[in-house]
Amino acid sequence: MHRPPLGFLAVLSFGLLTMLPSCETASQQIEGKEDHLAAAGFFQKPADTPERQAMLNRLPAHHFVRRVKNDHVFYVYSDPLVCDCLYVGDEAAYSRYQQYVQAQALADEQEMTAQMYDDAQWNWGAWGAWNPAWGNWDPGMGPIGW
Repeated sequence: MHRPPLGFLAVLSFGLLTMLPSCETASQQIEGKEDHLAAAGFFQKPADTPERQAMLNRLPAHHFVRRVKNDHVFYVYSDPLVCDCLYVGDEAAYSRYQQYVQAQALADEQEMTAQMYDDAQWNWGAWGAWNPAWGNWDPGMGPIGW
């Protein structure tokens, strides 16, 4: 019987998982993102004047936009849905947020991989004897004479 390669199964599983509806609402997802923006050093600025509201409405919602003021780079994130506000952060805050996003993506991938490859089905004995004190496989004990 032909079995598909594990890489194909991993990609297929990931694709199916990303298509499943999330248990969180859009507002909850945005709130979670905004918690991480604040933790990274972004400041929340309410759109509490007509001028601020008009400027907020000109920005793409829930996306970063790079802005330069007095030779300093800032990143703004507009949220007209949850907080009706703008998050503003410098390059360091943006970098911290991006590091968090990458770390979270890696953790999510590792969790998915762990779920896909159940340890209960793993058989160390099939690989021969292993002793961590040796730092390698036990010579002569493996299935092909290691």
